[in-house]
Amino acid sequence: MNKRLVILGSGESGVGSAILAKQKGYDVFVSDKNFVNEKYKTQLIEHHIEFEEGQHTEAKIVNATEVIKSPGIPDKVELVVKLKEKNIPVISEIEFAGRYTSAKTICITGSNGKTTTTLLTYHILKNAGYNVGLAGNVGKSFAYQVATEHFDYYVLELSSFQLDGMFTFRADVAVLLNITPDHLDRYDYKFENYAASKFRILQNQTAANHFVYCADDKVISNYISSRTPVAKLIPFSIYQSIEGDGAFLNTNQLTLNYKPEQEPLIMTIEQLALQGKHNVYNSMAAAMASRIVDVRKESIRDSLQDFQGVEHRLEFVASINGIEFINDSKATNVNSAWYALESMQKSVVWICGGQDKGNDYNELIELVKAKVKAIVCLGKDNQKIINAFQGVIETIVETDTAADAVVSSYKLSKKGDVVLLSPACASFDLFQNYEDRGMQFKAAVRSL
Repeated sequence: MNKRLVILGSGESGVGSAILAKQKGYDVFVSDKNFVNEKYKTQLIEHHIEFEEGQHTEAKIVNATEVIKSPGIPDKVELVVKLKEKNIPVISEIEFAGRYTSAKTICITGSNGKTTTTLLTYHILKNAGYNVGLAGNVGKSFAYQVATEHFDYYVLELSSFQLDGMFTFRADVAVLLNITPDHLDRYDYKFENYAASKFRILQNQTAANHFVYCADDKVISNYISSRTPVAKLIPFSIYQSIEGDGAFLNTNQLTLNYKPEQEPLIMTIEQLALQGKHNVYNSMAAAMASRIVDVRKESIRDSLQDFQGVEHRLEFVASINGIEFINDSKATNVNSAWYALESMQKSVVWICGGQDKGNDYNELIELVKAKVKAIVCLGKDNQKIINAFQGVIETIVETDTAADAVVSSYKLSKKGDVVLLSPACASFDLFQNYEDRGMQFKAAVRSL
């Protein structure tokens, strides 16, 4: 009898999984509580895959051999709880697709900088002539590419939700950038639960694999000292010299060491295409991951110098009457917003707010005092932000559309200021996603 695979969610990862599963001879059924996007509906019909939308028919789901769940569906949902009670494995698309490829994987996670580091690593490998795919949280789904392409390498951006559904999958090169509070609403508001998810990037690694990590992150350092991972450790730091393999910063000079018998790659931070402290970390991580898979030093240097940044991540939009507008809509947690504010050299009108994920704004107070002249809230419920900054910032304005937020910010700014959209919150109260929020912000700036 055919194995029955049920897929919950009909987005990029769900439909990619369905196509791969069909190709591998599974009896496939896709179920989505919402409506299926037309593009994905067409793909399901073309591949003769049975699906339903607007509901979950329990009888058609609980007879599965295995279930692939969209990362957006929490484990606490009643249907998922029922499946687990029946001992039906609930896995992620990454776990499933990983079974059907022998390609080497570079897997990147962290609370901040994942997308930038993933795209930069992919850029380095692609420029070096590697046959490489880009997947996970970015690009086409991993499963779809395993079904339709033959790559030798994959660079995968992995969220904690994707890692939660991974059990036998192994990263050849695991990269962990940082761990700061995020998505706590999905982890019983316990930081240690969220951190444990991030460390799943190390599961199943052997002594033949590599673990690239930030030695400046206390949560990561404490974890490593309490239980040494079996993979080869490759630290990077901007505060301390690294002996042996790893990357470090000394004043403004970046040193990247891999295999002591080889000359290190040395360059200045001024040469990096991506500026700002957080991007030094991202560049180090991408460079070390690339060295591990034998990309030549000269090729890495060239790619670090010519990389174009990521949309919605500290993206310059326009300068209007001497006021700079920057779109950092991808900053969906407090730590991302901290990095954005920290990198600002001008007086800031800060647009923030949205769907709160258990945020603690206290760590931003000193930075906001030093850098921010006014706050423009963009959200349905802004009370938590108002309470946090009321005594710190004199001017706090509330808005509920991107257009209003931009107009209010423009009125509060003067020549030489910067208007920074760096929300520190999810976007789902007013927007489809952070991209939609960023696009609406950019459109509003351009229509000033």
